[in-house]
Amino acid sequence: MKKTIFLTAAAAMLLLASCASYTRGELYPKFYEETPVSLLVMPPINNTTNVEAKDHLYTSISQPLVEAGYYVISPHLALEMLKAESAYDAELFVDRDAAIFARVFGADAVIFSVIDEWRKVGVGIQTKIRYIVKSTKTNQVLFDRTCNLFLNLETEVSDSKNKSLFETLLDVTATLVNTALTDHIVAARKCNRYIFSDIPRGKYSPDFMNDQEKAASEPNAHVTVK
Repeated sequence: MKKTIFLTAAAAMLLLASCASYTRGELYPKFYEETPVSLLVMPPINNTTNVEAKDHLYTSISQPLVEAGYYVISPHLALEMLKAESAYDAELFVDRDAAIFARVFGADAVIFSVIDEWRKVGVGIQTKIRYIVKSTKTNQVLFDRTCNLFLNLETEVSDSKNKSLFETLLDVTATLVNTALTDHIVAARKCNRYIFSDIPRGKYSPDFMNDQEKAASEPNAHVTVK
C-alpha cells in the first residue's frame, strides 16, 4: 500500500514538473519562424501615477536585447523621430498594424511595454510590467511576457540577539536610507534582464537558432530579487 502511494505521488510530481516546464521553442515558435534582426523599442505605456517610471524603463530596455544578439535602433534617435511625427504615445500604435515601423525605421519587430505597477512597498520597489514584441511583417505577436518583480532593498544584517537597541536602530535606518537612495532604474534594469533572459537569441548571438530546447520561465513571472 505504501509503495502504491509513493508511486502515485511521484507520478503526480512528474506531471506537475512537466506542466510547469517550457522551452523557448515551445513558447515563442513565431520568433524562430520570422527571425527578426532589427528591433525598435517604443516608449513604455505608463498606467501608474509614477511619472518617472516611463523614462526609467525606456532607457534600460535596449541593453539586454543587444546582449541577446539583436540590432536595436538607437532609442534616442528613435524618440526624436517619434516626437517629430507626433507618434510618441505608444498607446496609439500597440493595437494597430506594425508595418508602419518597417517603413519608417526599417525595423523587423517593435517592442511595446506596459507599466501597470511601479511603487515603493516597505523596503523595496514593486513593479508589474508587460512586454510585447510584434512583427512588422505579419503584425503577429512574437513574444508576450509579464513580470511581477519585487526589488528587495533591505540591507543584510547580522544576528541581532547580541545587539543593543541602538545597533538595531542603525540597521533599520540603513535599510530605509538604502531604499530612499536606490535609483528606480535598478528595478527597471533587473526586470528587463529577467524578462529578456528567455527571448530567443538573435542573429548576432552564437546561440542563434540553436536555443529552441533551452529552458524558459513561465510567461507570467513572479520574482523577488536583491
